[in-house]
This record gives sequence, structure tokens and C-alpha cells, in this order.
Amino acid sequence: MNGRMGTIQVTTIVLAAVASGVLTRVLVPLLRRRSVVDTPNERTSHLVPTPRGGGLAVSLVILAAFAFPGGAGGGLAVPPLVYGAFGLLAMLGWLDDLYSVSVRIRLLGHALAVAAALFGLGALPVDLPAGAVSWLAWGVLFLGWIWFINLYNFMDGIDGITAVETLSICLGAVLVLLVADAGREPLFPLFVVAAAVAGFLVWNWHPAKIFLGDVGSVPLGFIVAWFLLSLIAHGAWAAALILPSYYAVDATLTLARRGLRGDKVWQPHREHFYQRAHQRGLSHAQVSSRILAANLCLIGLAVLSVRGYEGPALIGAAVVVAALLIHLQGRAGPTRA
Repeated sequence: MNGRMGTIQVTTIVLAAVASGVLTRVLVPLLRRRSVVDTPNERTSHLVPTPRGGGLAVSLVILAAFAFPGGAGGGLAVPPLVYGAFGLLAMLGWLDDLYSVSVRIRLLGHALAVAAALFGLGALPVDLPAGAVSWLAWGVLFLGWIWFINLYNFMDGIDGITAVETLSICLGAVLVLLVADAGREPLFPLFVVAAAVAGFLVWNWHPAKIFLGDVGSVPLGFIVAWFLLSLIAHGAWAAALILPSYYAVDATLTLARRGLRGDKVWQPHREHFYQRAHQRGLSHAQVSSRILAANLCLIGLAVLSVRGYEGPALIGAAVVVAALLIHLQGRAGPTRA
């Protein structure tokens, strides 16, 4: 990659942040006029009707930046099938924000997007024996990717939380790849997503003027999962487990608990650990800030893992996540309505 291309990429990253912030602000009154808003109810954590669908700005900016100037050859910054799958999920999410698409259609769209991305992947990110073991690994990867998309959507329930999580994972992955000496090529798409999310966060921090909506949280979950697979492909498998561990554990434990009770896990609720912390007295900003602090610890542990300390880093990550969950669950104070 020559210096000129590097300059173009840096310019693209800066423009992505600015464009995302400007487009998000433009969407606020437009979505209000179209009544694309989340109205407070017993299952939400906000107090005033707030526009949803701000992720449209984020997704459009990411798609534009991925297409131009892209990688070292000037093409797409991600594989074409990944690019197309991201666009498909953004479109499906936008339709869901506008018209409430059925669960079956959403899951079908998620499955098609993941299948296309896996087809474009061509090979597993780690070497495994051929035969039944390989097919089992593909199946686990397929289901795991779909689950990651949905847990990202489920966890997007208070101001700033998904933007903070995405920024943490993307910038953490950048540091991991730099320490692993993976070169600059895989860094550009990570910076693009981080920049687009940062521009949105200006309007999504508490008190939020606008929410991501499915048009933002679903494609972001998809592309973040692809980034984590890229880390595994570069040998940073432990870092790929550590960086998203809070989101993955909170969502999985909460949904498993609801499923065991016989609840419909896809229905909105307020049982995630971060939601319980808000109900017990913490503000949106305080909860998101605590998650950010934990994520900074996870980033440090992810970097440690690529220095040859995978075991201690994974143990440390388990301790950090457990401590955060206990803190969020056990926060004393008045319960919010």
C-alpha cells in the first residue's frame, strides 16, 4: 500500500465520521414526521418518544466507504459477498423499522446473508480435518454468526450501548492486528465502521436524540462478526473471544433464562443485566460508561493474548465480565419504572 492510498483511506475515514454525524442529525426530524419512533412502554428503557432508524445513516456511510476507495487495489474494502450481505441486512432492517417484518422473514434474511458470506469465505478461518469435523464446524459457524447478529440486536436497548460496544470491538481489533503485525490492509474497514459509529454516537449518547433501529444494529452485528472471524484467520482466536465477551455473555445468559421459563425469547423485554442496572438507579450514560470501562480492560487482555498469554487473558476476561455482570445485577438503589 503506497502513501497516497494511505492518505485517501485516512480521508475516507474522517469523512465517514462527519457524514454519519450529519446524516444522523438530518434523519431525526424526518423520522419524527414519518412517525418512525419508539414509544415508551413497560418493556422499554426510555421516557420520551424517540426516532428509530438512525442506523440508516451508519449503514449507508459504511457501504459508501467500503466501496470507495476500498482496499489496496481500489476495490471493495471487504469481499463482494460480505458487502452484498451487509447491504441486504441493512435493507431488511430498514423495512423492519418501518413496517415490522415477521420473525421468520428476518431470520431467513439473516440466514441468506450469513450463507452468502460463508460461501465467499471459501475456507474455515482455522485448519480442521476434512469430513464430518469440517462440516460440523461450518454448521456451528453458520448458527453462531446468526446468533451473533441477533444478540447484537437484542442488546441494543439503552442510549449509546451498541455504539460503545462496536467502537470497543473495532478499535480493540485494530490494536490486536497491529500487535500481531498483520499489516495495514485489514485495518481500513475496522476504522470505517468505528468512524461511522462515532458520528452516530454524538446523537445517540444519553439523552439520545435517535436510536439505531434494526437498520443499524443488525448489519453492525453481521460485520463485527466478520471482523472477529478475520482475527481468528490471523491467529488471534483468543482475542476474537475476548473482545465481544460482555455482549455475548449478557445476551446468552438472559435469553437462555427466558427460554427455560418458556418465554418467547424474540419478544422485547427488560431483563438484560444492563437493563436491570438502569432499573435499579443507574442512568443510561452510567451504564454505558461502565460497559466501556470493562471493554477497555477486555481490549488490554485481547492484546495480551496475542503476546502469547492466551490462557491468562481468557481467565482475566472471564473475571472482568463476571464482575461487570455482578455489578450491573446487584446495583442498589431505587427501581426505575
